[in-house]
Amino acid sequence: MMKYQSRPAFRHQAPAVLTRPLVLVVDDEAAVRESICELLQSVGIDAIGFASTREFLDAELPDRPGCLVLDVRMPGASGIELQRQLASSGNTKPVIFLTGHGDIEMSVRAMRAGALDFLTKPFRPQALLDAVNAGIEKDVSLRTEARVMKGHADRVARLTPREREVFAGVARGRLNKQIASDLGISEVTVKFHRGSIKKKMKAASVSELVRAWDALPAALREV
Repeated sequence: MMKYQSRPAFRHQAPAVLTRPLVLVVDDEAAVRESICELLQSVGIDAIGFASTREFLDAELPDRPGCLVLDVRMPGASGIELQRQLASSGNTKPVIFLTGHGDIEMSVRAMRAGALDFLTKPFRPQALLDAVNAGIEKDVSLRTEARVMKGHADRVARLTPREREVFAGVARGRLNKQIASDLGISEVTVKFHRGSIKKKMKAASVSELVRAWDALPAALREV
């Protein structure tokens, strides 16, 4: 029996179940759906199968890192329609498409819409495993970035309006005397605010402050 290779989804795996990767497979062909789930489970990746887009949308799913494996052509809503619906709701989970039709135009549309990969049936098992691992790694990275961004946003929310103005000046590379002139306050006051900002933002240096500012959503950088 051929042994398939599965690269680790992330380097430091926590024991909690919610950190374990979970792949969601949506394909109306039972044999294909079950074989994909069995393949993934054979290399230690949890997988759940759904026979349709509606069945997937009606399910209560745990919030775990992973990716989606979607059949392009299904009765009812297609895989591409599901991808579009998920994207419009803010769901950034990576998508891998499967199709039994060599439709180049459809492939291009899917990739432009953000699909991670597009495999034609029958696909090589190792090609699917490689795509799934890439999808899991991407989702883990996106989740990490989101946690970092939320942490910065929560800390920014504790800043006073004046501190946010000073923070914006620091992020733009303005000197203390320039910020003081911009805001009509003393340079001593600017220095005081900078110290308070560093403490609230848990930043040890100006470079850390700048990185925190750059990681914020655009709306939070408006002062």
